[in-house]
Amino acid sequence: MSKLYTLENDKIRIRVDSHGAELVSVVKKDTGREYMWSADANFWGRVSPVLFPVVGNYRDHKTSYDGRTYESGQHGFARDMDFALASQMVDELWFATSSNSDTLEHYPFQYSLLIGYRINGSSIRVMWNVMNQDRRDIYFSIGGHPAFLSPVDGAAIEFDVHGSLTAGVLDSNGLLSERTKEFELEGGRLSLNHAMFDEDALIFEDQQIKKAVLIDENGQNVLGLLFDAPLLGLWTPAKKNAPFICIEPWYGRTDRSSFDGDITEREWGNRLKPSEVFSAHYDVILY
Repeated sequence: MSKLYTLENDKIRIRVDSHGAELVSVVKKDTGREYMWSADANFWGRVSPVLFPVVGNYRDHKTSYDGRTYESGQHGFARDMDFALASQMVDELWFATSSNSDTLEHYPFQYSLLIGYRINGSSIRVMWNVMNQDRRDIYFSIGGHPAFLSPVDGAAIEFDVHGSLTAGVLDSNGLLSERTKEFELEGGRLSLNHAMFDEDALIFEDQQIKKAVLIDENGQNVLGLLFDAPLLGLWTPAKKNAPFICIEPWYGRTDRSSFDGDITEREWGNRLKPSEVFSAHYDVILY
C-alpha cells in the first residue's frame, strides 16, 4: 500500500511516496514554493519516477539472455512497485525492493534496489544502490525522471559546458534514431521551447555535462542538478504545452533502432558481478 513520508529542516520539506519510492513534493519553506510537478494525468501522471532496470525501451520491447526472451514496457517496472521503508532518520529516508517471481518474468536477474533521499539545507540528494543477489553477473540501467514545475517557453538550462551540444532524437517507437540535433549554447545556456520536444526527449550522451541549472522566463535561477551520470535526458510531453520540464540523469538509455544484441550488449548498460553494489546519486539544489 502506498504511503507518504516526509523529511524537513528549517529550509525545505520533501515528501516521498513508497509506491515507486518516488519524490513527489519539494517545498521551500520561506516562500512556500512547490518545485515538483503535480502528476496531473492530463499531461503526465507521474512526478519523479526511478527508471529501472531499463531506461527507455528495449527494441520491440524485448531483450534476450541465455537463450530466453524477456518483454518489458518503457522504463522498466521499479516505478510501479511498492517499496518497503528500510530506514528513516531526521534527514534521510531509504526504501527497498527486490526481485521476485513477477520481476523474473520480465528481467532475468535477482537483485535488491535501494532508493534514498537526504536533505541538507536547501538541497536534496537522490541516491540509488543496486545489489547483485544473483550467482552470475547482472546487467541493468537506472536513471532519474524528475519533473520540475516551470514554464518551458522562455526558460533556459545553463550547463557547465560551452559551445554546442549534440542531442540524440527518438523515433516513433521510442528508440534512438540515427538523426541528431545540434544546439548552440549562449554562455552555456540552452534556450527552451515546446517545439524542441515535438519528437519526444532530447538525449545528451558522453558530453561531459555534470551540472544543469534551470532558469525561468525572467532570468532567475530556479534550481540546479549536480550529477556524474554519462547521459542526460530533457523532456516535456510533445505538443501539450505542459508546465514542467524533466531534467534526467541516466546510467543507460533506450536501444538504438538498429540494435540487434542481447541484454549484455546494450549501449551504456551497467554490469555487476555477484555480491557487488552499484551506487550513484544526484543532487537537487534550490535557489
